[in-house]
Amino acid sequence: MATPLSADKLLKALRDEGLHVVEHRSWRTNNRNHKGLWGPTHGVMIHHTVTSGTSSSVELCYNGHSALPGPLCHGVIAKDGTVHLVGNGRANHAGLGDDDVLRAVIAEKALPPDNEANTDGNRHFYGFECVNLGDGKDPWPAAQLLAIERASAAVCRAHGWSERSVIGHLEWQPGKVDPRGFSMNGMRGRVAKRLGGAPDGPSDPPPRPRYEPFPGAAFFTAGRNSAIVTAMGKRLVAEGCGRYTVGPGPAWSEADRKSYAAWQRKLGYTGGDADGIPGKSSWDRLKVPNV
Repeated sequence: MATPLSADKLLKALRDEGLHVVEHRSWRTNNRNHKGLWGPTHGVMIHHTVTSGTSSSVELCYNGHSALPGPLCHGVIAKDGTVHLVGNGRANHAGLGDDDVLRAVIAEKALPPDNEANTDGNRHFYGFECVNLGDGKDPWPAAQLLAIERASAAVCRAHGWSERSVIGHLEWQPGKVDPRGFSMNGMRGRVAKRLGGAPDGPSDPPPRPRYEPFPGAAFFTAGRNSAIVTAMGKRLVAEGCGRYTVGPGPAWSEADRKSYAAWQRKLGYTGGDADGIPGKSSWDRLKVPNV
């Protein structure tokens, strides 16, 4: 039985293993703990995203979608080996799986076939989604495979687990195929070898970007409360596009939408392209300071 790692301990474990880690938005408080238990933790589960592109994949895993709310994992592993942390706590990634598999993971024994879906995996597994189409053709770069090895080893090392605590989604839930394109037995062998030595040592934390990266159009919805919205509003006012009677403030509002629409029109956008919902091009030109 293992108590889940705190956000700080997870971040340190990953960086100590030599990983380049990006903290995505409010990942430390992004979880599904209000929907079920988180812990005790027993293992690490590897998935593929069935998507392409880092930014969109990270946003999807942070937010989820209408049928499956986010976070959809704890970390997204990009093609270049960067780990983007998107969740801390219970996440919608494992789903129901085989209780015999869970018992084998806890005992750190060889896995039996997964032929039942009767046990809550979201409670017990850390999840890493790896950017890959999952079609058996999309390549797995060496940097990405190394990051999967390192991330798995980092969590195992922090808990005192062996490589037997690392499994693929396809080994947990009947019908799943992820991760497709490499062998989990081979990956466990790599993790075992890594755990036999010392960690690579911490990587330098990446410099904070000067401007706030585009958070995705789905970020700008009713109920969103973020310092990013305030920073955006202040830039709109500075550009002469403010349409506020009060504020700007952290809660996304109709005044924010009208102000952003004014900015879009200032840039030459018209019609539906000036609807007040930020797009990446107009956002990048607004140069919202990093918060």
